Amino acid sequence: MVPWPVAGRTAVDLVRAVAAALDGSGPALAPHAGGVTPALPADVPDGVAAVLATSGSTGRPRGVLLDAAALVASATATHDRLGGPGRWVLALPPEHVAGLQVVVRSTLAGVEPVLADPRDIGTVAMAAREGRVRYAALVPTQLHRAIAGVRDRLPADLAALAGLEAILVGGAAVPPTLLEHGRALGLRLVTTYGSTETSGGCVYDGVPLDGVRVELVDDVVRVAGPTLARGYTEPTADAFVERDLRRWFVTSDLGRWTADGRLEVLGRRDDVLVVGGTNVAPQAVERALATLPEIGEVCVVGVPDERWGHVPVAVVVARAPTDLQRARDVAVRTLGSAAAPRRLVEVAALPMRPSGKVDRAAVARLVTDEEE
Repeated sequence: MVPWPVAGRTAVDLVRAVAAALDGSGPALAPHAGGVTPALPADVPDGVAAVLATSGSTGRPRGVLLDAAALVASATATHDRLGGPGRWVLALPPEHVAGLQVVVRSTLAGVEPVLADPRDIGTVAMAAREGRVRYAALVPTQLHRAIAGVRDRLPADLAALAGLEAILVGGAAVPPTLLEHGRALGLRLVTTYGSTETSGGCVYDGVPLDGVRVELVDDVVRVAGPTLARGYTEPTADAFVERDLRRWFVTSDLGRWTADGRLEVLGRRDDVLVVGGTNVAPQAVERALATLPEIGEVCVVGVPDERWGHVPVAVVVARAPTDLQRARDVAVRTLGSAAAPRRLVEVAALPMRPSGKVDRAAVARLVTDEEE
């Protein structure tokens, strides 16, 4: 196995490398683009097609061993759910699982993906217009920045996005108002939930893909099925468990079932704040605040407080002047008084990690620096 530089690769290069890793004629891939990579073993077990780094949001990244069979199972289940294989726009970094899966799906479909600039949604629309593309995958921030200022109709330079048969949106929680806005503009948006350990998205619009099982144990999401990774390059206790003759991945996410039987992810259990003895999930507060039309993007973090232990602070990208009391009121109505943000911090843009997710650690530092 050798590291696989992604930067500078063409679509043909990407597909050839992935095809060889999947059928075993080439080495397993360890994609990187000059960023942090996990410690790589000299050899990997037979059948492993890729070693990807976890996000590293809570410490040193770990290497996830992804079998060819798991990647193929995920890609096949995705096409089955969406209505068949087709050409994809690659607008996510291929060194992360969501971007790599776009290449895997394209490889199985027998067509190269159309490359687009992750920072410019206009290039995604251009690819959709010129490349006979069926599908695309985005993170919520890309979608937000594309349609934040759009009212009733997509502008001409983005109109081709409405012609895509599906746009997967995942990697982070998607505010309901963003979904409603996008769908009202004619975009066929599909929310996804998953992780590197599940070969990417394995739950679409709250419903597991075919072959995937999801259960909640003490409100913690567990996933089983053919898309699970083999494990990590370094042993990690309790991440994968055997139960009822099935192998389960124990996520770090809290969830619940909605009235219509769909999975709703409430956020990472590691992120839960204890505010005066009450547990507060930051993502739940974010969803509540995102219902306010003046708030575009939002990230809620906790800051130490002598009286309450921690208190929530909301960092927002505002569409219009924001009001702390209005934000507190909507949080209290939805979640209770402990969830009410103690401060609002307005920023031009939320700090992001290379994967496209909000960098919560950087947001917390920003709040701390703002206090000093």
